[in-house]
Amino acid sequence: MSNAAQTLPSGRVALGQQSPALALGPLDGRYRPQTAPLVDHLSEAALNRERVHVEVEWFIHLCEQRALAGLEPLTAEQEAGLRAIVTGFDAAAVAELAELEAVTVHDVKAVEYFIGRRLPELGLGHLTPLVHFACTSEDINNLSYALGIKDAVEQVWLPAAHGLVAAVSAMARETKAVPMLSRTHGQPATPTTLGKELAVFAHRLDRQVQRVAGTEFLGKLNGATGTFAAHTAAAPDTDWPGISRSFVTGLGLTWNPLTTQIESHDWQAELYADVARFNRILHNLCTDVWSYISIGYFQQIPVEGATGSSTMPHKVNPIRFENAEANAEISCSLLDTLAATLVTSRWQRDLTDSSSQRNIGVAFGHSLLAISNVVKGLDRLDVAEATLAEDLDQNWEVLGEAVQTAMRAEAVAGREGMDNPYERLKDLTRGHRVDAQRMRDFIGELGLSEETAQRLSALTPSGYTGLAERLVDSYGL
Repeated sequence: MSNAAQTLPSGRVALGQQSPALALGPLDGRYRPQTAPLVDHLSEAALNRERVHVEVEWFIHLCEQRALAGLEPLTAEQEAGLRAIVTGFDAAAVAELAELEAVTVHDVKAVEYFIGRRLPELGLGHLTPLVHFACTSEDINNLSYALGIKDAVEQVWLPAAHGLVAAVSAMARETKAVPMLSRTHGQPATPTTLGKELAVFAHRLDRQVQRVAGTEFLGKLNGATGTFAAHTAAAPDTDWPGISRSFVTGLGLTWNPLTTQIESHDWQAELYADVARFNRILHNLCTDVWSYISIGYFQQIPVEGATGSSTMPHKVNPIRFENAEANAEISCSLLDTLAATLVTSRWQRDLTDSSSQRNIGVAFGHSLLAISNVVKGLDRLDVAEATLAEDLDQNWEVLGEAVQTAMRAEAVAGREGMDNPYERLKDLTRGHRVDAQRMRDFIGELGLSEETAQRLSALTPSGYTGLAERLVDSYGL
């Protein structure tokens, strides 16, 4: 393995920096550079490494707890030797496991034999029966998946998502005072600021990031049908639930005390729903930015040497946002399927989860790719303030809301002549173009108090943004 010297923060060998080979899917081919960090946590090789990790730690834990007669805690050297099997897990180990599995036709049994081969050199050959003791395969698998998913979320997906939120928030702060015509139902509406609209997306995305960050990663180790039957048959006086709890929590997971053969996967469904919701909000951001580009609110900064269109030299296409939309949709489809499938298991166990969970990395990969593209796309945008200003100046009728609302306030205060404010502004603005002079003439004829009339006469579409700037300062992250 050419990158054997590269390691993860845990000290384990990095698996995700290999050169892209011929690949069936784009995540392992065209988009490998953006998604490679997930390989270290959600690939088949990473799953096998976590299986080795769980089996090794269970072996050590049984000894520490003296769970069986004759067991004593291992020496520091023996523990270090066992854990080195995990930290040194590399391409050669992957190949060896594949050879074992070809014989066993069982992935977890291959892991058991893989570890057993290494015990004699550590002076632990006599404890080979302790490997995979009282475990069903799902005891190992559920913990391995939980550890891999936890690391992928915390070390890869969350940092990328935080980076995206930071990028949107930074743009919101930079443009908090840039007035912009709103469009509700696609029609000209009460002005806002570009920054406030971006801050809405930053706030929405951040809420989902916080939900994902609060994920509870559950795990179980309780035997073939969740009853500790084999455990108690071998050692009836041992506190197996207590040992199971301390083991699972010692791995950094939350102990699930009551399961069938499988950990019920409800936490996974909850996580995938949150990530999918993040994706959908991100998709909404893409469609809005794409639309702003199409009407000239944003100008795209050309990349030196890049081609926008193969035949139209003037074009700079918003491909980053289109790419992100597609990848967010693919990710959501997979996450929705996983969330729906994993919460159901026939009686005490079926294997639908086994095939489904092998696509977890693909689902996160497409989400990560969408995030990457949006960050890059936002970085290549310039705000066309002149275009925004011109659009506002062509739509003075949006001040109709302000005028009729001020009339209502004056009517409540007892001022005469403020009848039917909405209807009067509707007659002025609906189906008619209203310029600055016509709006000011209308205001002057209403009989408003002098203070209100002056305030409204001084109002322009670009100045009618309410508390938008303050909202960004207060809540725009």
